[in-house]
Amino acid sequence: MEPVLTPPTNGDDWTVPETGSKHVPSDEPVDELPPDSEAAADGEETDDPESEPGDPADDPDHESAPPPEVDPAMTFADLKLIRPLMDAITHAGYTHPTPIQEAVIPPALRGKDVIGQAQTGTGKTAAFLIPFLNRWRPHTLKGPIGLVMTPTRELALQIATEADRLAPSTRFRTVPVYGGTGMQRQLTGLARGCDLVAGTPGRVLDHLQRGSLSLSQVRYAVLDEADRMLDIGFRDDIERILKRCPTERQTLLMSATVPDAIKRLVNRYMRDPVHLNMTPDTPTVDKIRQSYFTVDADRKFELLKRVVEREKPRQCLIFVERKRWADNLYRDLKRAVPKAAVIHGDLPQTQREKIMAAFRTGDIKYLIATDVMSRGIDVSDLSHVINYDLPMDIENYVHRIGRTGRIGKDGIAISFVLPEQGELLTNIEMMINRLIEADRIEGFEAAAPRANRPPAEVKVVFSGLDSVKPPPKPDGEDDGWGDDAPPAAPAAGDGDQPKKPVFGRRNKRYSQRL
Repeated sequence: MEPVLTPPTNGDDWTVPETGSKHVPSDEPVDELPPDSEAAADGEETDDPESEPGDPADDPDHESAPPPEVDPAMTFADLKLIRPLMDAITHAGYTHPTPIQEAVIPPALRGKDVIGQAQTGTGKTAAFLIPFLNRWRPHTLKGPIGLVMTPTRELALQIATEADRLAPSTRFRTVPVYGGTGMQRQLTGLARGCDLVAGTPGRVLDHLQRGSLSLSQVRYAVLDEADRMLDIGFRDDIERILKRCPTERQTLLMSATVPDAIKRLVNRYMRDPVHLNMTPDTPTVDKIRQSYFTVDADRKFELLKRVVEREKPRQCLIFVERKRWADNLYRDLKRAVPKAAVIHGDLPQTQREKIMAAFRTGDIKYLIATDVMSRGIDVSDLSHVINYDLPMDIENYVHRIGRTGRIGKDGIAISFVLPEQGELLTNIEMMINRLIEADRIEGFEAAAPRANRPPAEVKVVFSGLDSVKPPPKPDGEDDGWGDDAPPAAPAAGDGDQPKKPVFGRRNKRYSQRL
């Protein structure tokens, strides 16, 4: 029988694994799911992410390679892909690979394990699908030869849709598996046989337990949005699934960040991976015009209506921190603007799929979402992101605003900041290494200003904070800085972290804002 995947281009042989591999014994049942697995399974939002116990002995000294040189003139034709796949890529409208695609695809085609580190909206899905599709060949095996694990149902559906769109043959079949919906359609798809399963770890384990899914033939495994999967408590599930796959497989890991918890996974389940870090030292948000409003909590909704009236967005994604707050905002917003909707983990899966489809087609103009749900949102024409609630996790700020300005397009990000959130906003500015412009609408100034920032005319280099001094101030005037200039960053090896600028007032905790 013709192999299900062609050998890597480096000449290494890839044979179909025998049933009964030590990781897939035919008579060994899958362990029962732990009691709280279902609570976090399938992309459900949790308020208390799983903490990492940590094991220094398992931490690999894993240094990422510098970003490879990107050739802006490279086309997909230069990658020497098979003709049917090239035809599908051309039909999809792709001509030039994005930087992460240009970096990941060649070593993946050679059969290497790859860590692809890049920000959201950079084309990571095609980066891990194209090498698999290029090496796929028709086969008679029943079980999948490819497995993609992802944190949310929406991402599983998005990956399955993209795989079917780029498939080099009508015989290629993808089955998305996820919770929150009936099993019958998934059971039928798996029983008919498929080439690729894209799913959330909780539902993949569920099918393994039922015996409706076998991973004994998996040759290509992908962990997509790996950092987010660990954030919401999927670490144990991921490990149990990878142990059920053959050891002789190719593994790709895609993530915006690579914390120690991911390094431990890499050390245990990947073989000499190529680490391609396409993220700059400072998150790139240059294509996105960012601004903020200082506003009191009880006036945020009225401000939102005025901002929407002024901006007239083509499509707008509005972020809140909690599902209950999302519902409350939706009840008010749907009376003020047309084509509004809300999406979060408590909605039935069928309803969420309809909402996502309507948002992609433009039938929904304003979508209120939580951070977990936003991972499955990929709309090319999204013009505005509004942070109705500023994110407590500052890294989520980049993930949020990255939903606009997709792959080189311009976008607009607007944040609502409470008076007590000055320190939180400053931490975000330090992370992205730029000041976010203050905006205002007549009548919506907060009763008390937020924690004072350095004067606008002073250029603050956040990455170093080296001897930045404020301009002279008139006698008796308080500009918000402490009596002394901020101290210079300590020399390398001092063991102390660089100190932040000293602002004139203390800030309340964000959780006290309502």
